[in-house]
Amino acid sequence: MDAAARVLWMDVTGGLIALVAALAAASALGLVLRRRAGRFRASPDVLTEADLGGPLGRQATLVQFSTAFCAPCRPTRQILAQVAGMTDGVTHVEVDAASRLDLVRRLRINSTPTVLVLDPDGAVVRRAAGLPRQADVIAALGSVIDPAEQLRARE
Repeated sequence: MDAAARVLWMDVTGGLIALVAALAAASALGLVLRRRAGRFRASPDVLTEADLGGPLGRQATLVQFSTAFCAPCRPTRQILAQVAGMTDGVTHVEVDAASRLDLVRRLRINSTPTVLVLDPDGAVVRRAAGLPRQADVIAALGSVIDPAEQLRARE
């Protein structure tokens, strides 16, 4: 093999190694982001009735940030409405992210749907980006709702 062929072979091999490394890193990042989508995590923010344009729930409030062209926002709306409907004292509020950019910036909303779970005082106790599972919404509410209060409301 002459010198020119050897240099060309090394350039191609180096390029392939760089391509494989970039694909592996992008795949790992994609898996991590996909795993986090729709999962609830803690947040230190507080919202008021003035922020939401309506009253807070007696026990909790489910706040959904959505946009007009968001495909997963519709099923998220249905899930949150179902959970709010079957739990006393829980309110579901939907906020149009495009018309409330002040809140979007303040709360660092990067994608829609984003769901916030508020306690009775408006403190954000959980947040999730992406389409949440109904079981995850119920579990997030469980960290806010007092079980004794829930039993008293049913009696």
